[in-house]
Amino acid sequence: MDYKKLVKDVLKTGRSHLLEPEAYYVCGEFGITCPQFNFVANVEDGIDAARSMGFPVVVKVVSPQVIHKTDAGGVVTGIQSEEQFKNAYSTMLENVRGKVPDAEIYGVLVQKSMPQGVEVAVGGLRDPQFGPVVMFGAGGTLIEVLQDVSFRLARLDRGEALRQIRETKVFKILQGVRRNKPCDIVALADLIIHAGKLLEEMPEISELDFNPVLAYPDYYSIVDARIVLSSELASVSTVNK
Repeated sequence: MDYKKLVKDVLKTGRSHLLEPEAYYVCGEFGITCPQFNFVANVEDGIDAARSMGFPVVVKVVSPQVIHKTDAGGVVTGIQSEEQFKNAYSTMLENVRGKVPDAEIYGVLVQKSMPQGVEVAVGGLRDPQFGPVVMFGAGGTLIEVLQDVSFRLARLDRGEALRQIRETKVFKILQGVRRNKPCDIVALADLIIHAGKLLEEMPEISELDFNPVLAYPDYYSIVDARIVLSSELASVSTVNK
């Protein structure tokens, strides 16, 4: 499927954001990596997917009305067996239906669990004055508390992306503390560059949020992706062309 057509088709339905599997697909087209995943419509297919990729896995609800999945009880992590998968699947859907009664549940995303890494965040938005801007900082649930972030214009090279990373406090952790190995800083710099290209080449995207991104000694992986769309931005871009 053409990723540009995918985004335009989503906008035609009136939806203002990509579902998580859709976001991963678009990210993949820009060289942004995520864990192995499958989008399934029932528990049997989910177990097949988990068995194929290997336990442990994570399950997440896929619904256009559930943007903050954790708040709605729509995420279960650390599933180690088929029996646990069955229980997690039914409990998660029950939680979501209880907290978001009107949610249309399209299915479930089954994602390979990732080992512990340093949590960072990469995001982006369209500033009214400066245009596409990319953000890098400490990630996870404390991102709003720590406010450890750095911004750049989206069109940047690797050297500038590395300087952006070095401006943050989390950079010290990425360099390796105690017995932990240093993380792959260059890979994170390339992730920032790719996020910037995504914003520049897709005028329909008004905001993106990869949090957390897990950083490792030899790679990174985004384990949650949120991409917000705007039909108004797309229209302005078309007119300007």
